[in-house]
Amino acid sequence: MTYRVVVSSAPVTRPTPVVPSRPRQGRAGVVVLCLAVAVASVVGVWALWKVFVTTTSGQVVELAALRGAEYGQTQLWRLAERVLDVVSVGFIAAVILGAMAIAVIRRRWELAVQVAVLMIGANVTTRLLKFSVFYRPDLGVAESYGNTLPSGHTTAAASVSVALLLVVPPRVRPWAAVAGAGYTTVTGVSTLIGQWHRPSDVVAGVLVVLAWGAVACAMVALTPARAVTSTGALRQVGGGAAAGRGSLRLVVSSLLVGGAVAGVVAVWSLSHTWRDVDAVPSRADEVLAYAGGATGALAAACVAFALLLVLREAAASRVPES
Repeated sequence: MTYRVVVSSAPVTRPTPVVPSRPRQGRAGVVVLCLAVAVASVVGVWALWKVFVTTTSGQVVELAALRGAEYGQTQLWRLAERVLDVVSVGFIAAVILGAMAIAVIRRRWELAVQVAVLMIGANVTTRLLKFSVFYRPDLGVAESYGNTLPSGHTTAAASVSVALLLVVPPRVRPWAAVAGAGYTTVTGVSTLIGQWHRPSDVVAGVLVVLAWGAVACAMVALTPARAVTSTGALRQVGGGAAAGRGSLRLVVSSLLVGGAVAGVVAVWSLSHTWRDVDAVPSRADEVLAYAGGATGALAAACVAFALLLVLREAAASRVPES
């Protein structure tokens, strides 16, 4: 029996590298939007300091919130202390290294740099603002100890959460935003429970991270496009992308609605104390101011992470991801 070996001369086809187009106008629009959010956040931090730290009414309102934290503090502090004990220099360093490792595993080297910029920038900025830039004038309000704005613990928690938001894969990103908003809120409220910080300190800490997170997203948008194979390009436009967009819309809308509701409650609660600033606050007034501070922290975290999720997705739409 004779066997014949047939050798095909047809070339082996390989996936064709595709370099996606990145319209200069679209990229510039994302960068401008990111920088606008960063500038608005900086103005927000300054406004919080100006209103709640340098005015008598602002100091009185936040004093009421501090005293309101005394009610039920014994039970709540058992949980809050555990949350706050996690935050440390070592914890921040570990998260930086972990986030960078995720970026390297995904072969997104530029994200490692952006994580470092975000976390170092946000935490150093908070220390500089608290100890070198802002001051707390003595306006005759009791317990008017030194400036505590912005909150370092809140900044650390929020920056850790945003770092993970930057480096995780697209499908996980919406849920990373939800977890980040939750962790930031719990940490901020824990500082209120322990009377370590005032409500404006917590919100300012969130805004500092929002500013640096927006800068990091602008860096993502400016990242040169990477070549992907035609097979990979087809995968990106499949059902997974549609499912991802559905999760994105759900999470962003939920965070914005939750933030808006919490913001309305916070404004109403704090404005009640502000209107009666000349009167001696009752126990109910103090608890109401405390609740306003807590819901204000929730509102800030929800809105900040909704914005950062949108900015991260807009920036990522210019760069193919896996």
